[in-house]
Amino acid sequence: MTDKPSRTGATATQIAAALRTDIIAGAFAPGTVLRQEELARRFHTSRMPVRDSLRILEQEGLVILATNRGARVAPLDAAGFREISEMRAVAEPLALKHAIPELTNRQLDQAEAILDQAETAAADRFGALNKAFHLALLAPCQRPRLLSHIAGLSDLNERYLHLAARELDYAARSHAEHRALLAACRDRDAERACGLLTAHIVSASEALLAALRTAD
Repeated sequence: MTDKPSRTGATATQIAAALRTDIIAGAFAPGTVLRQEELARRFHTSRMPVRDSLRILEQEGLVILATNRGARVAPLDAAGFREISEMRAVAEPLALKHAIPELTNRQLDQAEAILDQAETAAADRFGALNKAFHLALLAPCQRPRLLSHIAGLSDLNERYLHLAARELDYAARSHAEHRALLAACRDRDAERACGLLTAHIVSASEALLAALRTAD
């Protein structure tokens, strides 16, 4: 799990950041109970900032707070993933449409370097590098609220991508689709790139939804 912040008396924001990283990486399994007393000891703080951090994560969809039942890590379920995918399939192509006229060759090279790394990285890095590649292409869109929305969805989606990397033979297909998307962006073909991105998100969601339903 992520090391605690170095300063004694961690703030709610620091605690939320550390727990967010752990949840996304799978260090806390879905359904894990998050005990405030244990977290307070881990972060050398009182229960108040711990409670506030859990409320932050609840708003992000990573934690469930129930009266008299404490906090637990949100489950991975088909309905939740379907909603995340539907939202991404609208938000990311919108950002890409605005990003393509602003993308520089240097930014495209940076995205390609991330893809190169993803193709040789261990399976447990698949989710983080997938997110980094997508955000590298979308970053120049000059829509900070849209990018913030997409980043939150990407955090939620990354939890499911860990499952995809373990359970599905999906990585090679994803890399190939990313290569095609990158080529369209280099051609500054916004229509083709947005179509490829939409299809990429939809096809990935369909494959993982099938796996989630089977698991249920």
